[in-house]
Amino acid sequence: MSSRESKYVAIAADLTAKIRNGWYAPGTALPSQRDLSVAYDVTLATLRQALQVLERDGLVSQQAGRGTFVAEPKVAYQLDSLHSLADDLRTQGQTLLTEVIAKAVRKTPASVDLPSDRSLRLERVRVLAGRPAVHQVSWVAEPYGSRLTAIDFGTVSLYRALAEEGVVVHRAHERLRPALLADPVAALLGQPTGIAVFVSERTTRGIDGVPVVFDRATIVGDAMEIRTERAATKLSMRWGRATA
Repeated sequence: MSSRESKYVAIAADLTAKIRNGWYAPGTALPSQRDLSVAYDVTLATLRQALQVLERDGLVSQQAGRGTFVAEPKVAYQLDSLHSLADDLRTQGQTLLTEVIAKAVRKTPASVDLPSDRSLRLERVRVLAGRPAVHQVSWVAEPYGSRLTAIDFGTVSLYRALAEEGVVVHRAHERLRPALLADPVAALLGQPTGIAVFVSERTTRGIDGVPVVFDRATIVGDAMEIRTERAATKLSMRWGRATA
């Protein structure tokens, strides 16, 4: 390793430590590149290499004309979990606000993998860190759907409400695909049409193997990210809040 390489690696390690211990708080700007290069007694080129390492690691974002900002902590959502999105994030100390858009028992569409002719349609927008991040439409099969019409889903998770009705969630199948955002979902998420999103379709089954819930979630592409953890016996996937 050359002298220049060792310097930018050491600077990146020092800045990483300061970010992780709170010296530089999430959302705040780092000192200017010129000030940092003077503080570390290196050239701007060396300092910029160090900042590129931090940006690659998701610790900072560089905004043209504004500077370098500390990224918000990333939030993980385990795709292999049978918990609700809100419950998964709550275990990480994160708050997910839920806005209920619509709730009514309706005819089950042919595209929805549920056994009953009528189901509860629950439409919600999930707000993460003050930003609408997920649009979610959940269909709940009868006889459970009609039993949940009085539930305040702004404060109670769907899976908790089902558990109180005696539903034991056993397994789920989830399919994830990229898509382009379109109205009316774009308007509900406060985003322009045509931006990249993830679309998740998940069928959750009870202990008897019969589908109970069908979910379709539209996730803003730059609001959350997929992370994977690989082991010899399994591959798990998680959602995390993306940084700018």
